[in-house]
Amino acid sequence: MSQSSIERRRFLEGLGAAGFTCALQSAFSTSAHAAIVHEVAVGAQIGVGAPNGRIKFGVCGISHDHIVGMTNAIKRGGGVLTKVWGAEPDKVGSFQKRFPEAQVVKTQDEIVQDPSIQLVLSSQIASERAPLGVRVMKAGKDFLSDKPGITTLEQLADVRKTIAATKRIYGILYSERLEVPAAVKAGELVQAGAIGKVIQTINIAPHQIFQPAGSTAGSTAANGGRPDWFWNDAQFGGILCDIGSHQVDQFLYYTGTTKAEVVASQVANVRHPKHPHFQDFGDMMLHGNNGFGYVRLDWFTPSGLGTWGDGRLFILGTDGYIEVRKYANVAVSKKGNNLFIVDSKEARMIDCSNVPLPFGPQFVDDIVKRTHTAQDQEQCLLAAELSIKAQQKATRAHVDWESKV
Repeated sequence: MSQSSIERRRFLEGLGAAGFTCALQSAFSTSAHAAIVHEVAVGAQIGVGAPNGRIKFGVCGISHDHIVGMTNAIKRGGGVLTKVWGAEPDKVGSFQKRFPEAQVVKTQDEIVQDPSIQLVLSSQIASERAPLGVRVMKAGKDFLSDKPGITTLEQLADVRKTIAATKRIYGILYSERLEVPAAVKAGELVQAGAIGKVIQTINIAPHQIFQPAGSTAGSTAANGGRPDWFWNDAQFGGILCDIGSHQVDQFLYYTGTTKAEVVASQVANVRHPKHPHFQDFGDMMLHGNNGFGYVRLDWFTPSGLGTWGDGRLFILGTDGYIEVRKYANVAVSKKGNNLFIVDSKEARMIDCSNVPLPFGPQFVDDIVKRTHTAQDQEQCLLAAELSIKAQQKATRAHVDWESKV
């Protein structure tokens, strides 16, 4: 045996199996695998510097704390908040501290019938949003609802009829796409053809019931709990209709689907028997004219995550795929807005924290110009329709170990 062979053998013995494996991985990482690229997306915030006073708007119903983000979005677009009404005194007080410019009024009609107001926002109890929106449109104003913006097919028919008669806008702020920078970036990449034709979207959407005081991620009560309506599917719409509508919106948008059906759906309540009209788990399968979709929803985010949910979006294309880790990068970073894209050339991780959020400025533009740039009206309502149908046709599922008392 040559001296060089002896030295090589001694080196490998000293390295050990684990070290040898690492050495091999290192070698292959530079030869057999494509490059890995880390990027930071940059861009000026859309709407910054937009002139105030483009429209005046009021807030009518603040039952869900999403109203804070909704209000901020419209203000980014140059909207001026003038009035607020709410049924919950504690929430009115909190809202007024955040937005002291808003005059607190005693009735909804003081907003709905105010001729100076062009837009009304609402995160009222979910089952009450569509009837309010119909009143608002009949009063000559546009309407922006928190999700779910509609909870029954009867409400949906009334909304569509009123839109046709009044030519007003009925928007629903599906914030898990429209107000998440990484989701916005994913849309830009898809539209640019970065992964070819989209075949399927998969949305994993865990949520958290009990949140810290001051959170704006849910309809929290003062003690971090939930109000009575949160537990009643007749009021919140059911898990597929409620938080599922966020995900159906993404399926339609990323696939470009205009016609779709619910292939299968199921709901369950495995850990909350004291609330028999609540569902803590659900999923659905969707088929559209331009793609497929799968959605899983739950209320089981553990406190160790550090945020309300580990929302994931997967977009499968003919020439690549995208994964979005919206709110955290588990065990790596608590920072959200992480986008991963793989194509034929490379794998990239894109920090999307600085990606502009266009919805608010575009929605205000739509109100002024009578366009539908921020949100396609038919797509908005189709997301609501599919979510309601998934909820209505869902199988009530059980497991042997679920809580009974």
